[in-house]
Amino acid sequence: MQKHVAAWMVFTVMVAGSLCAQEKPARPAATPATDQKKTLSPETFLELRSVQDPQFSPDGLRVAFVVGEPRKGEKRIRHIWLYDRKTAAVRQLTFSEKSEIWPRWSPDGKKLAFLSNRGGEEQQIYILNMSGGEAAPVTRDKTSVSALAWSPDGQSIAYLAPDPKSEVEQKKIKDKDDARVVDKDDKQPRLRILDLAKNEAHAVTPATWKIEDLKWMPDGQSIVVQATNKPASDLFTDGLYSVWLRGGMDELRAPHGPINDLKISPDGKLLSFAAARDDGPTPHDLWLIGSEGGVARNLTGASLDRPVGNYHWAKDGSLALEFAEGFRNKFAVYSRTGEREDWPDLPANPGEFDVSPTGEIGFVGQTSVAPPELWLRDTAGEARQVTHLNDSLETYGLIAPEFYKYKSFDGVEIEAALLKPAGYDGKSKLPAIVLVHGGPTGNWRDAVEIWGQLLVARGYAVLYPNVRGSVGYGEKFMEMNRADWGGGDFKDVMAGVGDLVTRGIADPKRLGIGGWSYGGYMAEWAVTQTDHFKAAVAGAGMANLISEFGTENHSAPDEWFFGTPYEHPERFLNSSPFLYIKNAKTPTLILEGEADPIDPLGQSQELYRGLKRYGVATDFVVYPREPHGLEEAAHRVDMQTRMVAWFDKYLKSAR
Repeated sequence: MQKHVAAWMVFTVMVAGSLCAQEKPARPAATPATDQKKTLSPETFLELRSVQDPQFSPDGLRVAFVVGEPRKGEKRIRHIWLYDRKTAAVRQLTFSEKSEIWPRWSPDGKKLAFLSNRGGEEQQIYILNMSGGEAAPVTRDKTSVSALAWSPDGQSIAYLAPDPKSEVEQKKIKDKDDARVVDKDDKQPRLRILDLAKNEAHAVTPATWKIEDLKWMPDGQSIVVQATNKPASDLFTDGLYSVWLRGGMDELRAPHGPINDLKISPDGKLLSFAAARDDGPTPHDLWLIGSEGGVARNLTGASLDRPVGNYHWAKDGSLALEFAEGFRNKFAVYSRTGEREDWPDLPANPGEFDVSPTGEIGFVGQTSVAPPELWLRDTAGEARQVTHLNDSLETYGLIAPEFYKYKSFDGVEIEAALLKPAGYDGKSKLPAIVLVHGGPTGNWRDAVEIWGQLLVARGYAVLYPNVRGSVGYGEKFMEMNRADWGGGDFKDVMAGVGDLVTRGIADPKRLGIGGWSYGGYMAEWAVTQTDHFKAAVAGAGMANLISEFGTENHSAPDEWFFGTPYEHPERFLNSSPFLYIKNAKTPTLILEGEADPIDPLGQSQELYRGLKRYGVATDFVVYPREPHGLEEAAHRVDMQTRMVAWFDKYLKSAR
C-alpha cells in the first residue's frame, strides 16, 4: 500500500556525498573495481549526501537543487546548491545551521525563494537575491509553511500554512492544560497569498479545508489546488478546485480515489494530475482535464501500463514523464493528444527531474553502485553527470547486482536482483538473505541499498525480489495481492529463495529474511509460516492488521486492499502474523521507531509479546523520537549494526 512505499528508503541511499566546487570530467555510472577497497560499515553511509528537487532557472542556464549533508545528530541538514551551465561550476548557496529546501525561482530569474527553519522551529519563506546578499525572511508566521509558488507576475507568493494557535490555546499549552480533541482541534494547511510589496499575507481558503497542493494559473487570477473539505475522513477525499483571487472556489474534479502531482499546461488550458484508474491503491496514470473542469481524460492508460512518476510540461505543450519499468525508470514524451515517444535508456537511473525552457532535462541519477548525483540530458539525448558529491564511496567497492527473472508457483515471472560477494567462486553455497521492499505498492530499484551492501560485504548472497504487488510491471501485477497479503507475494519470496538453493548459490541451512514496513510485515509473516529461515529482521512491521487499521495514519490504502475490519474482519485476521505466532521458531530481531505514525509501535509490541510467549529467541529494539524511517545518525548506525550482528549470530554458525 502506498503509505508504506517510502519506508524502503530506510535501506536505500537516496543520498549523495563529498564537496565539490567545480565540475570533474564525466564518467560512466560506476562499475566496481577489483583492487583493494575499504571495508563498508554503517558509519560509511552517514557520510553520503542526498540530491533532490532540481529546478531550472527561467532562462534554463542554472539549476538550483537541494543537497542533504552527512548525517549528524538528530536531523539531516539540507542546503540549496547551484549548477551554472555556462561555467560548469557547482557551488553551495545556503549555509545556515538549519535546513533550506524547496527552491523556486522568481519569474524573472533574479530571486530564489525557499523554505527554511533557520529563524526558529517553524519553517518560513526566505528570498535570496541572486545578484548577491543574504536571504531574508518574508513570512514570520507562528506555523510552518509547507509549500510555495510565485505568482506569474512575481509580485506575490502563494503558500500553504495552518492557522497559528490562539493566545488562549498557547496559554493552555504553557499551563499543561493541553487536552486535544482529535480531528476537531487539528489545524489544516490553508492557502495564503503574500503581497511582497506590502509584506502582507491573508488566507483565501476556509479553515475547515485541507489544502495539499497549489499551482497558479498563467493569468494570475486564480490558483488551482488539490484539497478536501473533509480532512478528518479516512477515505480518499481530495478533489481539484479553482480558488479565485476575487473570492470563491469552483470544483474542477470531484474526489475519486487517490490523486497527486497537480500541474498546469503552459497555455493554461489543461490541468494534469496523476490518479488511479479506478479507486486505488495508488495514482498510476497521467490524466488531463480542462482548466474549467469537465470530464477527465486518461492520457497514458491506453499506451503505458506502468505507473507514472515525475512529469513536467514542456514549453511546446508536450509532457515529459518518467515511468517505472521494473528496477529502472525510463523517460517518455507525450503530446496532449496521447502520442508517445520513448527515449533511450540513460546511463544512470533517473529520479526527480525538471525541464528547461529549451528542452534540456536536469535529473537526479543513480545506480546500485553509484549514489545520486545531478545529471543533465541535452536536446540531442546525451546525458552527463555534473556533480561529484559522492566520489568518496568509490573507495568502498560496492557490489553491482545481477538482474534476472524466475518463475513463481503459478508461472508468473518475478524480476529480482542478486548480490554475490566479491570473488565468489560460483561453486560455494552461501548464507543467503532475502530482503522485501516496502509498500506493498513499491519496488526495489537500481539504487544503492544499504542493508544489502553491508551484508554482501560480509559474505552473504542478498536477494531482492519485486514480488506481485510491486509497481513497474503493470496494473494487473500491482493488484495481484489485493486481499492476499502473505499469499501469492509470500510464495513469490519462497520461489526466489528456492531458485537460489536449486542453483547451488544459497545454503538451505543458512537462510534469512528481512525488511522494513511491508518488508517487515513479510519477515513477520515468514517466521509464522515456515521454518526455512534461521534468522529474521522485522523493521516497523505489521503483526495485527485489525489493530493496525484502527491506529495507523491514512487507512484508506488498507481499505482498498481489504475493505474494513468492521465488515470483513476475517480478511484482516487471516493475513495477520499474530494469528499464527504459535508456529514461530525463527530467531527474530524487531526494530521500531517509538513515534512511528504509519506502523505504530503497538504492532511490534504485539509481535514481541507473542514470540516471548512461545520461547522464540527475540530482541525488540525501540528508537525514541523516531518516525517510520529512522532519522538520527546514532540510531541508523545502531539499527544497521544490530541487523548485521543478528544475521551473523544465527547464519554464520549454522550448518
